[in-house]
Amino acid sequence: MEKKQSIADFLQKHAQAEPISFHMPGHKGAAIYREHGYGVFLDRFMDWDITEIPGADNLFQTESIIAETMHRYQTMYHAKKSYLLINGSSTGLIAAIMTAVPRGGKLIMARNCHKSVLNGVMLAGGQPIYAQPELIEDYGISGQVTPMEIARCLREHPDSNAVLLTSPNYYGICSDIGAIAEIVHGAGKLLIVDQAHGAHLKFFDLYCGDNPKAAENLGADIVINSVHKTLAAFTQSAVANLCTERIDPYVFEDKLQMIESTSPSYLLMASLDINADLLEKKGETLIRQWKENLQYFYEKAAELKDLRLMQHPLLDDTKINLDMSAYGISGLELEAQLIERGIFTELVTGDIVMCMSGIGNRRCDYERLLSALSEIAKQRTFREEKEGESALCKVWDRGKVEQRAIPLERERVQLLEAAGRVCASSVIPYPPGIPLVCPGEVMDETVVQYVAQLRAAGEKVIGVDELGRVVVGKE
Repeated sequence: MEKKQSIADFLQKHAQAEPISFHMPGHKGAAIYREHGYGVFLDRFMDWDITEIPGADNLFQTESIIAETMHRYQTMYHAKKSYLLINGSSTGLIAAIMTAVPRGGKLIMARNCHKSVLNGVMLAGGQPIYAQPELIEDYGISGQVTPMEIARCLREHPDSNAVLLTSPNYYGICSDIGAIAEIVHGAGKLLIVDQAHGAHLKFFDLYCGDNPKAAENLGADIVINSVHKTLAAFTQSAVANLCTERIDPYVFEDKLQMIESTSPSYLLMASLDINADLLEKKGETLIRQWKENLQYFYEKAAELKDLRLMQHPLLDDTKINLDMSAYGISGLELEAQLIERGIFTELVTGDIVMCMSGIGNRRCDYERLLSALSEIAKQRTFREEKEGESALCKVWDRGKVEQRAIPLERERVQLLEAAGRVCASSVIPYPPGIPLVCPGEVMDETVVQYVAQLRAAGEKVIGVDELGRVVVGKE
């Protein structure tokens, strides 16, 4: 019998091909550790995989070495207190929601939040109130959540307990956190920011003089950072920062220990420690190099006449959003052509391919990407007009979605029979992990047909089972 490929087989084969990574994690491989003196960690990896032996401290009652690493992050982010997360940002978000929202309470949350936010609301026994992000029509994607939208939600729901926003979103669009924080605090509420895609922003603000985008600088109460996405820690490593006195750390710690693994990985915590060490000792050099490489890429890419690069005043430009539809190349086709050239990207949405840069990318990575784009462009002739509108744009631009209470009694029905039914479990194209339909929303025919198209094209859609069924409220 022919042996099937294992996880280890795949990973070895992929690494041997020496691919270029424009996807998470941000370390981009072993080079950044070896170049900066942390090779011993890679060489002794298995020997460092331990449990809470004497002297190793305890994540849930930190007193020594783990407490020291937490303090390093607290200092770097200028937080009141920082916590290491070894179950990803999702853990921190859920704990933050359970801290801020009592059972039966309300959370005003961006409609394009990650699925973990909805999980947190349900675990807290709360009710979601959706704040609608702006639609960037040229690309058919969600943009910022405006201060006006948050003010509207607070007026209509004065009994809400907190507000939670994603900034930056998956494409790098930030919201005006400073203005929103003033509105939220003026209403006596708490502001939680899912900054999973922006762990680096604090350091860009500090070293590159960028317009402040880091939520820690702008008045947020709790900020959650996925350190692994753009910086140098291992996948699933994150940090929660309590930034104001409005949050009781003991309450947050209590909620966190309820959901975080009781067998925390010392390898993940060690990678967070190494990341902190790297930023403390060489952060300015590494961040400035990263910024210079991005500037080099954007300047050179602008020379490709019909390559469209997303521009937005609140864009975190470490997310490189490419559109070659003028050449007649869809997002999926561009992704496939880049993979043929050994370049792997993070996300495809419609005509957009998003390349997620990180602290570990080198100048040669950007040069490879530029070379590939130039080569692809030369192979295709210019198309005068885009043919039609993005299907995703139509889905997001379908007006105000009818919202009801999250159903307690549920059943599974075939997707194509779900129009008009109340969603009871999120329907989520993955990536990016942003719900297309949230619990409590009425599924309409437009979204049902779009999900059917995604599945027919072989795309992953969480919330639709192997028999093509979705979970809805019982009628």
